[in-house]
This record gives sequence, C-alpha cells and structure tokens, in this order.
Amino acid sequence: MPLDPVEADLVIVGGGPRAVSVVERLTARSTTGEPVRVVVVDAVEVGAGATWRTDQSPQLLNNTYSAHTTIYPDDSTPMTGPVTPGPDLVAWAREVLAGTPPVTAGPDVGWHAGPRPGWVAEEVAAIEPWSFPTRRLQGVYFREQLEAVLARGGVELTGVVATVVGLEPADAGQGAAAPPLRTVRLADGRTFRARAVVLAQGMIQARRTPATAERVAAARRHGLVYLEPGMPAERDWDLVPGGEDVIVAGLGANFFDVVAVLTAGRGGRFVARDHHLDLAYEPSGREPHLLVGSRRGLPYRSKSFYGGFPPRYTPRLATREWFGAAATVPDQDFTRDVWPQLARELVVAHLTTLARHHRATVPSVSPDDGELPAELLARIAQAVVPGLNDLVRELVVEPDRRLDVLRLDRPDVEEPTGAQWRAWTRRWSAAELESISSPLTSPRAEVSRAMAALRGQVAGLVRAGAVDAASVARDVRGWFDALGLALASGPPPERTAQLLALVRAGVVELVGEGLTVSVEGDAFVARSAVRGSVHRARALVETRMSKGHTDVTDDPLLRSLLDSGRARLHAVPGPDGRPVTTRSLDVTPEEFWLVDAAGRPDPQVIVIGIPAGDVQPGSAIGATPGLPSPLLAGADRAAAQVLALVREPATVG
Repeated sequence: MPLDPVEADLVIVGGGPRAVSVVERLTARSTTGEPVRVVVVDAVEVGAGATWRTDQSPQLLNNTYSAHTTIYPDDSTPMTGPVTPGPDLVAWAREVLAGTPPVTAGPDVGWHAGPRPGWVAEEVAAIEPWSFPTRRLQGVYFREQLEAVLARGGVELTGVVATVVGLEPADAGQGAAAPPLRTVRLADGRTFRARAVVLAQGMIQARRTPATAERVAAARRHGLVYLEPGMPAERDWDLVPGGEDVIVAGLGANFFDVVAVLTAGRGGRFVARDHHLDLAYEPSGREPHLLVGSRRGLPYRSKSFYGGFPPRYTPRLATREWFGAAATVPDQDFTRDVWPQLARELVVAHLTTLARHHRATVPSVSPDDGELPAELLARIAQAVVPGLNDLVRELVVEPDRRLDVLRLDRPDVEEPTGAQWRAWTRRWSAAELESISSPLTSPRAEVSRAMAALRGQVAGLVRAGAVDAASVARDVRGWFDALGLALASGPPPERTAQLLALVRAGVVELVGEGLTVSVEGDAFVARSAVRGSVHRARALVETRMSKGHTDVTDDPLLRSLLDSGRARLHAVPGPDGRPVTTRSLDVTPEEFWLVDAAGRPDPQVIVIGIPAGDVQPGSAIGATPGLPSPLLAGADRAAAQVLALVREPATVG
C-alpha cells in the first residue's frame, strides 16, 4: 500500500555542504513570514554527505588547507542576498578548543546535529590554518553549522537518510488554483511533494563499466579479492589480505587514502628521522605488499610544507595581461594557442629556481636580481613546445634536474629495464622529498605552484568562450585538467612523506607507467612499460576517482531524469556550428532551472554544483573565505528562486 506523500515547501536532494549553504542562504533571506518547510534527503548523512561523513576513518584527509573551508559568504562573492557572517573551519576549531559549546536550535526546527563526537577535541587541537583536517572533522563542522543557521529561524528542517529515485510533477486533482507541486520519490516507497526541488548531490559516482563488471565476475569465479572504484570511505578494507601482494591500479587522489588505510590504518607506525617529513616505517605485519601503478606511472605530486601558506606565484610570461588578451579571442584551439604559453611559463619557473638556488646546474645562466636574463626570457617566449625541451637540455647540465614538458606527469625514462626503473624510482623519491621539505629551493615545487596559478586562469578562458567547445572537450577536459590535478592538486605533504617511507621499506613498489591488469588463471596479472614487468596477485584494488560526469553516473535520480526525458545533457556550439554535447546536465544559465529533452526549463527544479558543472564553472570547488565562491553564489541564487516560488502564487505547472 503506497504511503501518503509528505508536504513540504522545498526538498533538497543531497545533504552535504551545498545543502547546508542553501539552508544558510534561506535563513539569511527569509526574515519574515512563516518558516520555510525544508526536507533534506541524503543517502549517507544529512549535513555532511558522503564525502564528509563523520563515521569514516581518521586516515582519510582533506587535501585542502583548513583555512580554505567555510559555508558562509563574505563580500568577495557576488550575490544579491545579504552577507551573514559565521565561523570558518579554523575559527570553529578554535571555538571547540576553547570549550565553546555548539550552537543549538530550538525543538521546533525539526533537525539537530546531535552530540559532538568525543574524538573532535583531539583533532581540533592539531588544526592550523595551513594544516589538512580529516574529512570526518570537516563533516562535523558542516553539521554543526547547519544547526547553527537553523537557530536563526526562518526554516524548519526534516532530515531523511534515503536514496532519491524519482522526480516528476505531482498528480493533478487539487484544482486549477492549487499551486503546482513536484513529487520526489525515495527508494523505500516514501514520497514528498514540494513547491521547489534543489538538486545538490555533490560528487556523483560513476556506474560500473563493462571492464569493471568483467573483473567482478572473474573475481567471483576464481575466488579473488577485487575492490572496484568508488569512495574509499565506502569500501570494506578488511577484505584486502595482509602479508601478501596486492595490485593497486591508480595513483591519483584516492590512492593515498588506500595506502593510509592499509598501513597506518592497520597499526603501522611512521617515525621521524632527520626531520618531520623524513620518515621511517615500522610495520605491524598486517599490511599487504602493494604493487602500485597507473597509466601515468606516478602518484600525484605532493603539496609542500612551508610552515604556513605557500607564497603566491608570479608568472613572467603567462601573465594576467596575457590571459586577459587571450580571453578576447573566441574559439581558440587550446593545444595550439594556449598550451604553448603555459608550457613556457613552467619552464621559466623551473629555470628560475635552478638559477637562484642551484647555480651549478645552469652555469651559462646568470640571474639578474634573481630573475632570468631578458634575452633568455625572449628565447623561451619564442620557443615551440618541443623546442622547450631542447632549450632545457642546452642550459641544464645535470640530467636529473631537467624538466621534460612532454612528460610532466610521467617518468622521464621510457620502457626502462628493471634496473633502470629502480634507479629512476630512487631519484624520484629524492626529488619528492626535496619538494615537500625544501619547497622554496625546489624547482619541482615551483613548477607545481606555477601550475596551480595557471589552472584557474585556464578556467577563466573557458568561461569566456575563448576556447572552442571541441577543444574544451578534447584538450582541456581530455588531458589538461588531469595534468593540473597531477601537478597541483596532490595530497598533503605528510601523505607523500609516508609514501616515500613505505617505498623505502619495500611495503609499496612502483611498477611503472602504462599499467594493464588482466585475469590469468587464478590471479590478477599486472604489466607495465618496464621491460619484463609481470606481477601476479590474488587481490586487486582500483582507486580510480569519479570525475562527476553526469552521462555515466550511477545516481538513480539523475539516471531516471535523463532516461525519462525530464533532463538532458548540456550542449555547446562547435566550431562548425553543430552542437557538442558535454557531460553535465543542461540548466538555464541564470536561474539554474533543469532543462528537459525538449528544451523546456522547469522553474521548480533547480540544479547546483557538480552535475551541472559545465554551466556553473567552479561550483565543484569548496568555498574559501575571502575568495569569490561559485558554490556559495549558486546557493544564494537557489535560495532566491525557492523563496520566489514559496512566497508568491505560482504561474507555472
């Protein structure tokens, strides 16, 4: 027997920081009238969501500085709603450390964060603005801020832990004058009817690929252990056997989580040697031997330890003025017109650091007040990309100090023998340790800082329409975004320090680039570009991270909307005028209304964040105090739309 629907003003699908921000914006805007009745539905945890769930392992860290997290807007974010201040993560941590109790809302608001976990006090004691919090601590921050904003009044909230599977217009029959409603269906049969729905799912996961399905089936047939791609907090790591070989495919962000859970998470200890980032590993005996590789063959480059925030990188060639001029030229090809200038800037960063701090490696370069000579800058500015490598070889006499702009995120040895690969791995370890512990004199760290500065400027070119749609899909999304992540969005320095200790201890073995994994007989078999490289194991862990692509998502609501024609993918005009389909939902650019297969917007369904990322650039990034935040601006826009629907008689159906 179907359950009667529950009436609400607004249903928010997804209960993480975007949902918290929408509620915060509603309380800021809703100062008069009846409270807005809000239902927040999340499959894992209301107020934290899946990424920041508060029951996950303390081994799982955020890779963003503590000071770079807030849910409160300030004057830096352009929006029409009022600015209502509140604590960022660091300020909240200091309040907790001082014994300040959490803000509690009255019983009439309907939802409460619950008691603060006992482990919070220990974790906030270690928080510095430049430290990296655990994800679970950040989840507690989000949950407590949700209750704090509810205490302002203006919103009554019901939290529901469930999976949303459907969204459609409510059944007719309430009369012509009745306001139109939308029905939200849950997997357990419950339904909600509301004037407005906000889709705020966050990092949606990808559905199982045919290759993954084949591995799942093969593991069952042969009694193997296979952990398929997904969020580390949702995997059963007890299945991974200790004391034997385990193949790990993927060296991106999730890789460092896997390593931490399977080593320190099993009782291993890291102890400092010469300094706090030069570590030795003391095994517990319960960790596996990890054979790790990927297409690139290298883990993401680490963030560095500065004892504070890193200094701002100042470009010499790819300057703000250069990007400003480039933004006025429409439909450029990224690889032909933009990438060469970025590659030149990376070479400048590299050579400048060598000239300042490692003069013997560039004996023919005489820095002028710490900068490269003007004539050398001019040579770099005129060089084509392959010629940059020739220039580096000419100037840098020490081969291990040379930058290869064609293999920035790959080993600079191709198809090595086993001995050559092991020697290269030792050099890589030394370079990474220098990068994290002495970043101000490390050319490797300077290149990463340069890339961090350039990535944001590239996003601006895309928003301005300066790169044609086909090149955005083929080049920016196809390879540059991944390169930027590999060089400039790596793990906290302590994570890389731990990895280097594990490599030295023989617990982790890098097997090379070009990794392939097959099932042969009763084992997984890994091969790489290292000559003669063959590794067999009974267990395989895939660490591939979701990219938030809506076209391949396993989110049942988004799949239902696309399959039913109530939603479509966003398309942009290609260079020949024909549309190029993106991998995001189509929404209206100003109101963020969901657009159906026929091109009709639904003013009662508002989409914010990752599922609509191609229409809302930057909305995947968490909010940082003092910086314009597309996430917070989108939440403010959504709140304005919701209040317009709730407070005014509706004219749409």
